[in-house]
Amino acid sequence: MSTRIAFLKGHGTENDFVIVPDPENTIDLPPAAVAALCDRRAGIGGDGLLHVVRSAAHPEARHMAAEAEWFMDYRNGDGSIAEMCGNGVRVFARYLQRAGHVTEGDIAVATRGGVKAVHIAKDGDVTVGMGRALLPEGDVTVSVGERSWPARNVNMGNPHAVAFVDDLSHAGDLLSPPPFSPAAAYPDGVNVEFVIDRGPRHVALRVHERGSGETRSCGTGACAVAVATARRDGADPAATGVPATYTVDVPGGTLVITERPDGEIEMTGPAVIVAEGEIDSVWLESATGA
Repeated sequence: MSTRIAFLKGHGTENDFVIVPDPENTIDLPPAAVAALCDRRAGIGGDGLLHVVRSAAHPEARHMAAEAEWFMDYRNGDGSIAEMCGNGVRVFARYLQRAGHVTEGDIAVATRGGVKAVHIAKDGDVTVGMGRALLPEGDVTVSVGERSWPARNVNMGNPHAVAFVDDLSHAGDLLSPPPFSPAAAYPDGVNVEFVIDRGPRHVALRVHERGSGETRSCGTGACAVAVATARRDGADPAATGVPATYTVDVPGGTLVITERPDGEIEMTGPAVIVAEGEIDSVWLESATGA
């Protein structure tokens, strides 16, 4: 390991990430290292980590290299691996632009949830093609304290349980994962969104992200919420033939989600790089007990 490791810090609607550029996949990032870097007091701080690797250099992404040059090796704040992160993809694209690897316009980004089409607009917003939602059958319930709600099971490449509530405070502190049932619905855990209405095609959410706790934003969660709300509202684009667009307020800002009649979902929002620097590898080795 080199003496110092380059990093950047970025966020999308205040869902924040440590970015580690590593084109040739030479930096070892075990779970303990990721957790140390994402620690908000003893490390850099972030909801997750974006490991920037060329697809051809990563064993999980080589099969996507012909479609996408860059692979977003995404890790949750606790060091666990995740399939996808919508806000993370936007910040990942912004980093590639900043580093001169891409310019405004259309690019492709490989993720564990597949290759994502990304558009970097001149106004600064980034749009990500999030793919299609899967709606597994079966009833799901989520709970906080004495309250329980039915939840819509939505999979956006990662699992979500969407519950409509009367007040966002009912979600509690979201420090620990809200209990859900049946356990078989989410064998690897779940992201839980609590949702209220704010107006026509306008909702707000709070979210507990699997492996990270409550976050200021969740891109895949906003998409899952838009899909669940459209079904609740009788606005399924596949049935109506008309795209459904929802404004989704998250604690860290606003995202705009559009689901097309063919099922494809697009998410638009900001992506910001706020700092860059170097990680001291001696500290990192000490922090991880290496």
